[in-house]
Amino acid sequence: MASLIMLPKEWRDGMRPLQDQCEPTSLEDLEKLFISDMGMGISELFDDFDPNPIGVASLAQVHVGHHRPSGRKVAVKLQHPHLAEFCDVDMEMVDVTLGWLKYWFPEFEFSWLAEAMRTNLPKEMDFVHEARNAERAMADFANTKTSMYIPEVITAKKRVLIMEFIQGARVDDLKYLADHNIDRNKVAVELSRIFSQMVFNNGWFHADPHPGNLLIRPAPPKSKSPYNFEIVLLDHGLYFDLDTELRVNYSKLWLSLMEPASPEVIERRRKYAQLVGNIGPDLYPVFEAALTGRAALEGSWEEEEQEGSTFNRASSMIDLDRQSEAEMEAIRNAVANQEGLLVSVFDVLRRIPRRVIMVLKLNDLTRGLDHSLMTTHSNVRVFIENAKFCIWAVWQDDKRRLSETVRTRGLLSLSLFRDWFSSWWKYELMYLKFLVFEAYLDFQGWKVQRAAWVRGLWQKGLQGAHEAAAGLPPAQTSTP
Repeated sequence: MASLIMLPKEWRDGMRPLQDQCEPTSLEDLEKLFISDMGMGISELFDDFDPNPIGVASLAQVHVGHHRPSGRKVAVKLQHPHLAEFCDVDMEMVDVTLGWLKYWFPEFEFSWLAEAMRTNLPKEMDFVHEARNAERAMADFANTKTSMYIPEVITAKKRVLIMEFIQGARVDDLKYLADHNIDRNKVAVELSRIFSQMVFNNGWFHADPHPGNLLIRPAPPKSKSPYNFEIVLLDHGLYFDLDTELRVNYSKLWLSLMEPASPEVIERRRKYAQLVGNIGPDLYPVFEAALTGRAALEGSWEEEEQEGSTFNRASSMIDLDRQSEAEMEAIRNAVANQEGLLVSVFDVLRRIPRRVIMVLKLNDLTRGLDHSLMTTHSNVRVFIENAKFCIWAVWQDDKRRLSETVRTRGLLSLSLFRDWFSSWWKYELMYLKFLVFEAYLDFQGWKVQRAAWVRGLWQKGLQGAHEAAAGLPPAQTSTP
């Protein structure tokens, strides 16, 4: 909820402390849990253990210690000891509350929330499961040149997780990025690239990627990162998968949003919205807003609904300008459908498959961090990165389908070869188009940074030039 841009700001701000600023559990209670799960006390396993946690979330808290057997500095994730005994009560309360709401308000259909909680909460409370997820995520990126890094797990028990300690900062800490000469534009692009590969190519993705679960650090020696930094992904307790059909249809939906509006393109957008999100024409504009973070593209509304709009609608996502406050307000407010009835975003959320809702969280993350990083490239730059992975996903699906046809028939006909070549050529042309366009956007972003550098040099010398190019306000001081 803290990361969904479509919800009111007050709701999001109210939920944000639950990411890493909850009330900590006492060291005495943690000692009892540690003895129960590990068979020894904290002091027996660690030469040094900081009693003050570096982060406290709703399920667990993290401490720093020196691991005696390995001689390494480690992060120790400990579940809140009394969590399990209240878990069943919490789930029962959610179930009963949603049942009463449905009874009094039949249109309020969120009973799936209770089902999802019963399925996913036990998984998140099992750190052995989290360790397996981390291992699989590393395997998915094993042959990829990526800036993503996942800390090594040293020991995993149900309620205790000991892992490699990573010294870094939040990915949106501009001062930290400037101090280490890390380009914030490249950070934004890499974040989009990492999660696009998970969703569009791997079909298995991290479902809780809020900023509290992302660190950045300078790339160490022998790093696989193509840049001078690594993005560290934490908390692997919750992952979702996408079946091939949903993943490919979702890719096609994104590609239709990248094309200029026309009757055929608009029809495709609505077709794939139905296949991906179970969304009909009445709620399509709201779903599109949830997906893109924008009020709506040209053709999303009926013509009469567009009259009197306080902002211009783009033909495609490539044509989008920076988001105006008027558009942001339009997204947050309830939207009127074609019959003039009030439609809440919840009407969309209750229809969308759960996995697609989690994908919307990923979209909000990359958009939100692109804004927080104060990037100088176009706001559509991260969408271009998404599109490249979408093209690849569609091309791979075409190859798989054609290969299965060849195996079934036992020979390669001229028509099949023509279909294969047509699909490959379409992929190559679209991919090249996006490569050229992203190069242009990166160059424009570089020009903005250079202009800021020159202004900073004129006003405050070399230090001012460095700070201005890094997006820092003039009075910002160093991070402790």
